[in-house]
Amino acid sequence: MPEKFDVVIIGGGPGGYVAAIRASQLGFKTALIEKDRVGGICLNWGCIPTKALLKSAELYNLMKRADEFGLKLENLAFDFKKVIQRSRQVAERLTRGVEFLLKKNNVTKISGEGFILKQNVVGVKGDKDEMEIESRNIIIATGARPREIPGIKVDGKFIITSKEAMLLEEPPKSMIIIGAGAIGVEFAYFYNSFGTKITLIEMMPSILPNEDREITDILAKSFQKSGIEILTETKVISAAQEDNLAVVKIERRNGEEILKADVALVAIGVRGNTDGIGLENVGVEVENTFIKVDKKTYKTNVDGIYAIGDVIGPPLLAHVASAEGIRCVENIAGVETLPVDYNGIPNCTYCIPQVASIGLTEQKAIELGYEIRVGRFPFRANGKALALGETEGMVKVIFDAKYGELLGAHIIGPEATELIAEFGVVKTLEGTAFEIAKTVHAHPTLSETLMEASADSLKEAIHI
Repeated sequence: MPEKFDVVIIGGGPGGYVAAIRASQLGFKTALIEKDRVGGICLNWGCIPTKALLKSAELYNLMKRADEFGLKLENLAFDFKKVIQRSRQVAERLTRGVEFLLKKNNVTKISGEGFILKQNVVGVKGDKDEMEIESRNIIIATGARPREIPGIKVDGKFIITSKEAMLLEEPPKSMIIIGAGAIGVEFAYFYNSFGTKITLIEMMPSILPNEDREITDILAKSFQKSGIEILTETKVISAAQEDNLAVVKIERRNGEEILKADVALVAIGVRGNTDGIGLENVGVEVENTFIKVDKKTYKTNVDGIYAIGDVIGPPLLAHVASAEGIRCVENIAGVETLPVDYNGIPNCTYCIPQVASIGLTEQKAIELGYEIRVGRFPFRANGKALALGETEGMVKVIFDAKYGELLGAHIIGPEATELIAEFGVVKTLEGTAFEIAKTVHAHPTLSETLMEASADSLKEAIHI
């Protein structure tokens, strides 16, 4: 007889494994099916190893500036293979940690490819055999993968994806990066740091096109100063290997051009992993490769079947998948919980300078009809930033003029991805400029910039 569970989750990424642990905490007999390593793309090939790579680049760039700090450093060099090796070790360590947490929480981990056979029945294809398990609740957390783009032939050597970009044995002399979202921008910073000539291509008018334009203009200037070539409002027509080079045909306002480099990295578009998991067996609705769900309960159109994470579409972020996984199982358990606030999701890009944001951009707030107050504070006026030697960038905050409520916050500069959390709490609590400005922040800290920017929106800033 098939083994019976209360909750079965297909996919062990940051949505799936978090949902499994929370389900077990709530008293459900829980199984997690994963065909590869737990942690999914995030822990193994995305969020975590890329941040390890970026730390190496950040440290290397800082060491180049040793003289600014009164230090003498001669014959500075790098071992690129060790840089890559460290990132893999970090990912491996965290994956082992997740395996431990699953065992600690009595989650049954099943290795293999999970697919829905029929309502309340999941099949699992292992290396040698196949099994069936029953569950009252099935959660699909299969994630997403790079979308195949017409005219772009990914071969894994000359035309690569982010996965291959994390495993190169040496930095190429030149690289074309197609797409200037978070992935493209982070790899542009990383490889530029180790001497690769970077050309960054974006179809939209600015890099990081979903961020506030004032912020992205600062980042673009910083990148250009470091030697990165940026081509915005540029369409990629084709990319393929020719004569041991990546050849990319682009279209700009003045017509078509041909670009050549050692490698071209494709960093645009993903599709949901909805094929091969039996959705058609039960009639789960899919739109544009993503599963349709109720964004409060994560129910599909089929009773007892839920979906979370990248497989249900944007925002395609690991922390969103984790939050959705927790809310999903809490709803199944009947636990009172807060729904995910999709207007309060922090977005983080870990290049240097770091970029982080939450809520509305200035342009979007105006488009929605808000009367706004905007506050700004530059890091060059912050004592801690000066001491750190990291004065590039600023904090920008947008408040509703009528009620004072925080509508959006945008940071470019040191530790932006950490600082944004304060604004996240304020937004959840529907806090105002007054409350941030009047909260005493420790001195000297980078967080004072948040207080000062909020005070600036009230025309009360002290240090500018």
